[in-house]
Amino acid sequence: MTKLAIIYYSATGHGTAMAQVLSDAAESAGAEVRVRHIAETRDPQTFAENPAWSANYEATKDLPAATGDDIVWADGVIFGSPTRFGSTASPFQTYIDSLGGLWAEGKLADKAYAAYTSSNTAHGGQETTLTALYTSLMHFGGILVPPGYTDGLKFADGNPYGVSHVTGPENKNELDDATKAALEHMAQRVVRIAGLLAA
Repeated sequence: MTKLAIIYYSATGHGTAMAQVLSDAAESAGAEVRVRHIAETRDPQTFAENPAWSANYEATKDLPAATGDDIVWADGVIFGSPTRFGSTASPFQTYIDSLGGLWAEGKLADKAYAAYTSSNTAHGGQETTLTALYTSLMHFGGILVPPGYTDGLKFADGNPYGVSHVTGPENKNELDDATKAALEHMAQRVVRIAGLLAA
């Protein structure tokens, strides 16, 4: 059974919702799935006036947090981070920066990787966030498995680099059907390629 890790940071919950769609699709494709959130690094008091951020924190704080072992365990990994000024969020980057020992041992290499992101606005740094993240994965020696335009549904969501969601100025936009379909396609594609690599 192909093992897929979905490792993500989410502030206001969109990344959490995207991870769930990915997990369901991967399990339907026959994978064993681990979903792990990256622990919040900010004091909850600093975002207490943001209801969505506080709600997502409360919903996920007691769930297992991501470690490097989750990558070692997996045949494929899908990462998720909101965009922050065109790159990944600082808690996500802190997690990536913690992987140096595993990188030095070659334990991050030869796995299938893809990623997803979100931002308040269209073109709000989504593509640069994904390509910047993929630069790190190239350092890992990872096998990049972006969705490209490998299915006609990708012309609806329009992102060949991964999957992205526009949350809206007040973070209220729910996942639409095109985004959900793109997430499902990416999960199935990563599971398939990871299985081939593992075999």
